[in-house]
Amino acid sequence: MSSITGGMISPNLKENFEEIYKGMTKTEAIVEANRCLYCYDAPCIKACPTGIQIPKFIKKIASNNLKGSAKTILEANPLGASCARVCPTEELCEGACVLNDISKPIEIGNLQRYATDYAMKQNKPLFEAGINNGKTVAIIGSGPAGLSAARELSRLGYKVTIFEAESEAGGLGRYGIVSFRLPRTVVDWEVKQIEKLGVEIKTNCRVGEDVSVEEIVNNHDRIVLAIGMSSVPNLDIDGEQLKGVYDAIEFVKDTKINEPTEDIRGKKVAVIGAGNTAIDAATSAVRLGASNVQIIYRRTKTEMTAYQFEYEFAKQDGVEFRWLTAPVEIIGEDSQVKGLKCTEMTLGEVGPDGRQKPIPVEGSEFTLEVDLVIKAIGQSRYENLIKAFGLKSVRGVVQVDEALKTSQEKIYACGDVIFGNGQGEAMVVSAVEQGKTVAGAIHQSFRLQTEIA
Repeated sequence: MSSITGGMISPNLKENFEEIYKGMTKTEAIVEANRCLYCYDAPCIKACPTGIQIPKFIKKIASNNLKGSAKTILEANPLGASCARVCPTEELCEGACVLNDISKPIEIGNLQRYATDYAMKQNKPLFEAGINNGKTVAIIGSGPAGLSAARELSRLGYKVTIFEAESEAGGLGRYGIVSFRLPRTVVDWEVKQIEKLGVEIKTNCRVGEDVSVEEIVNNHDRIVLAIGMSSVPNLDIDGEQLKGVYDAIEFVKDTKINEPTEDIRGKKVAVIGAGNTAIDAATSAVRLGASNVQIIYRRTKTEMTAYQFEYEFAKQDGVEFRWLTAPVEIIGEDSQVKGLKCTEMTLGEVGPDGRQKPIPVEGSEFTLEVDLVIKAIGQSRYENLIKAFGLKSVRGVVQVDEALKTSQEKIYACGDVIFGNGQGEAMVVSAVEQGKTVAGAIHQSFRLQTEIA
């Protein structure tokens, strides 16, 4: 796939990728913090996967104790600065706020950002590593789950080494979430905070190639698999080999690691799929200057997996949505995309996955004039690596128990590698909590060994 960025910088396009929301002012934050009822049995805490003591951190903002507020947040959520920007707060903490019944919920996400932004500006360590207990843990992958596990384990005294295939740590936050929602500077700060605890991060180190699975297993007391997911699978239609067909994951990643240019200005773009990644790809295409961006989805708005706020954001950006539409062929001319042949769909009976099966409507084919096609129909799995570790899995989803331990005694798993087939949740904040769970389970396993001995 050819790059869509790189080369001469376009100032206007560069501005398009700057963070949209600039954060609360001090006055706004204090006024909002004082709206909080500081509930004793706060439902917002229960709705937060990481269990942040929300009334506590908000009360500290109200009293201008921003360091204390940030520490309260980050104690529970090692990636609290990122989550303040990308969490679906409307569905979680803010959705549970008691003020929903009488006015509007407290802006918990924005207050969390206000406090963590203060911590980033101070750029001082808020936590310390625990006393070395002589045990070593290898973490494969440095996305939200891996970083969270590393932070917690280092505070418990473990020597932690993260093995990361990419050139920089951060995983999804670094490469997979658009910069106008999650800037690289936020991820940089969170990674550095974890490194300051003594965690070693080996980048450009792909397990199975640069270091063997056997070496990882033999040289560490415990292993955490936090490898996430891989590339977007093929559509399995004619024309996928044409120039102008992109993998949505790579498309978004390219905008994160390179400077935006005018390569697609004025072009028409079709994005296949309606998940959060599809929204990110579509809104990135808008910011890269596309004249028209359409999301093509074979089901209806009700079945789309993108968050509601992502959908509203895309509509505000001018992205069009074509429901009950499926691609059947990518049409080309001189090896370049020129059109997308589609068919109308209808929803049939409910299948084994609990969803109505999309069925093509006979004789309904039509062609859209497009210059680029971006595939965003989910992601494939690193099944070879899962097999190399000898882990039990179902369709690439690693099977774990309540402690997130795999079928191998010393190996745990967290994050997207355990999401799917009705197991787990695909949220950054859920991955962070899973990392904490794994760290606690590993620590408990050693304590039990000591008691038995």
